[in-house]
Amino acid sequence: MNHKIKEFFDTAVLPFLTRTWQILKPYITPIGRMLRSFFFSRKFAIAALSLVGAFLLFNYAVMPWYVYHGGTLSVPDVTKMQFEEACKVLDDAGLVGIEADKILDNAHAIGDVITQNPAPGSIVKYGRRVYLTVCGGEVEVLVPQLRGRSLRDARFALERDGLVLGDIEYAASNQNPENTIISQSIPPTSKVKRGTTIGVVVSAGKPDRSIEIPNLFGKSLSEAIKLLTRYGLKVGNITYQVNIELLPNTIVDQYPQAGAAADSGKAVDLFVVKAGTLQDEH
Repeated sequence: MNHKIKEFFDTAVLPFLTRTWQILKPYITPIGRMLRSFFFSRKFAIAALSLVGAFLLFNYAVMPWYVYHGGTLSVPDVTKMQFEEACKVLDDAGLVGIEADKILDNAHAIGDVITQNPAPGSIVKYGRRVYLTVCGGEVEVLVPQLRGRSLRDARFALERDGLVLGDIEYAASNQNPENTIISQSIPPTSKVKRGTTIGVVVSAGKPDRSIEIPNLFGKSLSEAIKLLTRYGLKVGNITYQVNIELLPNTIVDQYPQAGAAADSGKAVDLFVVKAGTLQDEH
């Protein structure tokens, strides 16, 4: 196979190329002399320098002007910036920042840019408007109606909306069943931020029923006050006494005594260990 190819090249191709060269040689030789003389002439040098100058002018003057005054550019990322700062960055880049929307969002500080359109990295024309969505503050929720609910239901309703059950007080009530909520510290349907604490007042039952006075001995003054309130009783006179065996503000006696029957709203006098000098906590 290789022998046949060599034979074809020697007998056909090579003679054809030789004859062609002999025919074209009288025309090619003058052209070659003319090109050699041109390349080494002053005109060629001027032409070459002109081309280099034109390239530099186009690359460092014409193209930058086109890009920034009628061409295209890449949109910078201004998310998570404050709105004023974002507008300055866009202005420096040759763009215009516009506040398109303001929404509530717990994940961003008020005034932060949340989203932008066109997106960062988009290729746009010089002077293009970039629409910004700005955080207007934290999300607010409506306070639920808690009146008439049990403490368990109230806590669940508050936690479901991102709120917190706060202080719990007890009071006698003819209208509300025992252990149901009478009132709340913030009215229902009020708009508040998530995490807000809502205190409640719970019914201790009807005021005309007999109440067994609880044992307050050994409890702190604050604990005793809360317990009396829960039972629908009041704090009466507080008398401070010296006692080296118990901590200050500890209940050492009470009147009426524990276990005695009393009407709702009855005042219970307390005898409390004093600390150093006499303290009036009533």
